[in-house]
Amino acid sequence: MARLFGTDGVRGVANKDLTAELALDLSVAAAHVLGEAGAFGHRQPTALVARDPRASGEFLEAAVCAGLASAGVDVMRVGVIPTPAAAYLVGEFRTDLGVMLSASHNPMPDNGIKFFQRGGVKLADELEDAIEARMKEPWSRPIGEQVGRIRYSGDAVNTYINHLVSSLRQDNTLAGLKIVLDCANGASYKTGPTAFAAQGAEVTAIHASPDGININDGCGSTHPEKLQAKVVEVGADLGLAFDGDADRCLAVDNEGNLIDGDHILAILALGLQEDHRLASNTVVATIMSNLGLTLAMKEHDIHVDRTKVGDRYVLESMNANGFSLGGEQSGHVIMSEFATTGDGVLTGLHLAARVARTGKSLKELASAMTRLPQALINVSGVDKLRAGMDPEVSRAVSDANHELGETGRVVLRPSGTEPLVRVMVEAATQEQADKICKSLAATVKQRLAK
Repeated sequence: MARLFGTDGVRGVANKDLTAELALDLSVAAAHVLGEAGAFGHRQPTALVARDPRASGEFLEAAVCAGLASAGVDVMRVGVIPTPAAAYLVGEFRTDLGVMLSASHNPMPDNGIKFFQRGGVKLADELEDAIEARMKEPWSRPIGEQVGRIRYSGDAVNTYINHLVSSLRQDNTLAGLKIVLDCANGASYKTGPTAFAAQGAEVTAIHASPDGININDGCGSTHPEKLQAKVVEVGADLGLAFDGDADRCLAVDNEGNLIDGDHILAILALGLQEDHRLASNTVVATIMSNLGLTLAMKEHDIHVDRTKVGDRYVLESMNANGFSLGGEQSGHVIMSEFATTGDGVLTGLHLAARVARTGKSLKELASAMTRLPQALINVSGVDKLRAGMDPEVSRAVSDANHELGETGRVVLRPSGTEPLVRVMVEAATQEQADKICKSLAATVKQRLAK
């Protein structure tokens, strides 16, 4: 039987895979497991519940609040806010538990439930497994004054915005910068424009009118084309695209060129190094980040610590080693000095502040990293579990890496979500990358065919 929790909480099509009944049962189980783990002490436990604007978030929020309150937890509803805002507010308001209802960059019919422990950190795998197991067990229901109470807090959004603004240096005003924000009709529709305007930027906000249906619909970080056109149209200095729950950020320079997460990491790493705030002179990235990031950082004596794909693995490395900056090519950037998870608006503010402080354009700052040509082939119809065990495949990868030398690399890995093997090759030229990638894909198809 498949594990209920995925790499980022429980997700599925709302009211099909993710039902109100499942949301209620998950919430009750989470309250019991975290209580037994010592999170609640001897007082009435508290929880913060937030969501993105999806229509399904309304009934799922009601189910989560009902489940928690029925298990004796006092609930603070904070409404529509970004995922990183929920994580921050769990710590700021000192609640014992946080629940975020969002499917991030996924289409509107999907939704998800993500839990945070005290302090705003994600649950460890063993706690998620314990919650899943507890859902099947009977429990004793509190009655009378022992049931939880549910209230709404209207101060949460402003508390989070103040945190965002205070994370910048006092001399990092954005006055004079013209910035376009694509809010993906998602959870950043208020926090993004308000935070940037508070720092003096001239803000043009697009896709900032969520109606519960239009989240991520042809906009945001997964569809930056309209942002690119808008930046050029209004003559902006830069543009920023968030996803539905605003834990990701991609950028656009004044010419409409897309600046991905690798370039953003490079820009922020150099800024932190200049300020002597880049812990251990290290930036954390996944194995899928472009080799150009590693080469660019090497020129400045900055080490790149590579992890498995997924922001949770980036965060694990950062927490274990005390690193201050990490992220993914997708724009999921973590600045641990200010956040316990990726925060798109926070990332965008610090990126814009770097532009303002240096007086350089975003295009010029991004030129610190040269992206190596890349080829990617997804090989289907194969036994992905044998990808790392077949001797002929291993030999082909080794030969390819030898041919590429220091100017390229091969990443061959089974997909974590689909029945296929991903073959990625970076090289000095696109022609070389395409040639080697096709050859390796053919070997994988031949050797691992079902």
